[in-house]
Amino acid sequence: MSEQKPVQIFSNLDESIGVNVVKSPVKLTILEMLRDSEMEFDEIVNNTGKSKSTVSVHLKSLREKGIISYRLHPVDNRKKIFYINSKYIGSVNISEPKEIEQTQSNYLVKNIVDTDAEFSTLLFHTLKSMLIQEGVNIDPILQSTGNSIGKSIFEKMYDDDLDIFMENIANFWQNKGLGRLTYEIGQIIKITTYDCFECELLPKTGKPACFLDTGIFEGLFSEFFNLPVSVIETQCYTMGDEKCVFEVEPQHIKSY
Repeated sequence: MSEQKPVQIFSNLDESIGVNVVKSPVKLTILEMLRDSEMEFDEIVNNTGKSKSTVSVHLKSLREKGIISYRLHPVDNRKKIFYINSKYIGSVNISEPKEIEQTQSNYLVKNIVDTDAEFSTLLFHTLKSMLIQEGVNIDPILQSTGNSIGKSIFEKMYDDDLDIFMENIANFWQNKGLGRLTYEIGQIIKITTYDCFECELLPKTGKPACFLDTGIFEGLFSEFFNLPVSVIETQCYTMGDEKCVFEVEPQHIKSY
């Protein structure tokens, strides 16, 4: 028996308020493909292994809910190219929840209450641990939130000298109790954080967890370079590392 896919949640991009919850395994498969790239109808059929009529029904349902849309092929207008037309918020794994150590009171008292950590850290870690325990993934929202924060604080950090800009970020990180930050400047900027406020006490999942940090760096450096940037977390406390490492790379826009 195959493992059940986590339910995915998408927000509406038009003026209506609300979200769309997708549970159908076929729809989830289609959306996972479209999150990577736009696809033609025949490609979707081939990759799902379902009949054309089945895929057509699911695509129609997703279009009616505003989750996806399509445009005509620029060369052959008999063909449609489908793409996601809504914002991916997160997912919920509806399998049986299991209690994890990081949500238990003795763990919280020992690691947060009895230390010098801010109470806000207790709230953040407890909330995020509970979400992990319940199978709720809000990483896209955290990254989007971080991006907004980064852009908001950019003017306070800014200096046209990249070294000074980085020093300003490092000082901000330490002064606000976010951890200790070091950096290396090259074609790819490497940022290392120790005592990370976002993930240090989270369960070891084997996956990076600092989506708020990732979003903040995204916002800061996209403003600094006036270009989109790629921010990838390559090491994390939740992966068993003793630090978090982020690689920041400007994405130069190609001209045609």
